[in-house]
Amino acid sequence: MTGATGRGAGAAPVPGGTARPAPAVRAEAAWPEPGDGAPPPLPGFVHSAFNPLVAAVADRCLTRAYGRAPAPDGERTAVVLVSATGDEASAGHVRATVAGGGRPGPLFFFQSVPNSVAGHVAARWGLGGPVVCLAPAGDPRAAGLAEADLLLHDGDADAALLVLIETASDGGADSAVAMLLGGGES
Repeated sequence: MTGATGRGAGAAPVPGGTARPAPAVRAEAAWPEPGDGAPPPLPGFVHSAFNPLVAAVADRCLTRAYGRAPAPDGERTAVVLVSATGDEASAGHVRATVAGGGRPGPLFFFQSVPNSVAGHVAARWGLGGPVVCLAPAGDPRAAGLAEADLLLHDGDADAALLVLIETASDGGADSAVAMLLGGGES
């Protein structure tokens, strides 16, 4: 995927059964894209590709939107991280370590909460909006878009970085998509 401007993410439902136009997609990115290998390591996060993947796809999307500088001053950008399964590799490692009578390393306490990597992205980019993490039972994309739309519509944020990530439980490749939403209607 490449950066995009002006495309909408669909229509957002509102109370009363009507729909308002979804916010514009200002930029988007995926991991992997052609030529990608593993995401770069992320200091402070160990064992799993989940957190480095979130940071890599978020960085790619925000770089397409803003360049290498932090987000524009005064823009309150929310981070909405959506994953139906979360960091299964780290959870499995902790479970096996404890079951075997061991003690997990202290970094596992920090990285076991998905909002730690979302907060890391927000701090790295100077994003001043709320951080929300969802583990929906239904469609992750629909849940993430609805949450981002709510944050924008309620005035809690001027833009929203939506990161959708799923880890492959079958040994396949992990993947993620990030979209920067807001800044006008589609």
